[in-house]
Order: sequence, then C-alpha cells, then structure tokens
Amino acid sequence: MKRQRAEKRGRVGEGRAALWLQMQGWRVLERRRKTPRGEIDLICKRGRLIAFIEVKWRNSAADLDHAIDEYRLRRVAAAVEVVAHEYATADEDIRIDVILLAPGRLPRHIVNAWQP
Repeated sequence: MKRQRAEKRGRVGEGRAALWLQMQGWRVLERRRKTPRGEIDLICKRGRLIAFIEVKWRNSAADLDHAIDEYRLRRVAAAVEVVAHEYATADEDIRIDVILLAPGRLPRHIVNAWQP
C-alpha cells in the first residue's frame, strides 16, 4: 500500500512539474520513458535544447535537500544514454535537469544537474 501511495504522489508531482515547465515555454515530449537502464520522468524541449528531467516530490520542503543524490542522477544519465539519440538531433543540445516539488512551494528547477 505504501508503494502505491508513493507511486501516486510521484505521478502527481510529474504532472505538476510538466505543467510548470509548459508555463516556462517547454514542450513535453514524453513522460515516464522506460529504458533497460531506468526511467526518465520527463523529456522536454525548448528551442534547440532537450532536457531529460528527474522529478522529486516530497511532503515537506525540508526533505527536498535530500531527495536527489549522485546515485539517482547516475541512473537517469544511464537511461538518457540509451534514448538521447531518439530525441536530439546533431544540432541540438541535451542536459539532465531536476525539478524538486513540495506542497506550498514553487518548483525548484536545478538546471544541468548532472555533469560527469
């Protein structure tokens, strides 16, 4: 039951992040892209930039500081390696971002969160 609640909260968070990104001029290309190496929450495009976005939802803003770590980002980066060629052409840039969400807070967008 606990896992189902977490899954539902994650989907709600991803929906809110997608809406917020669209208000910032991004176009959502795909949600919850599964790969053999992991899942990418959102794939978005603005201009010549493709962002692969990890979304983290926490019940309190204080918990956001510990929501993302190198291990999680490495998993997203591995998933991006598998599918990046499907979304970005040679003249487009790609990056991995993180969006952190908590009730009563504006989204915190960490741009280019993964730089190996």
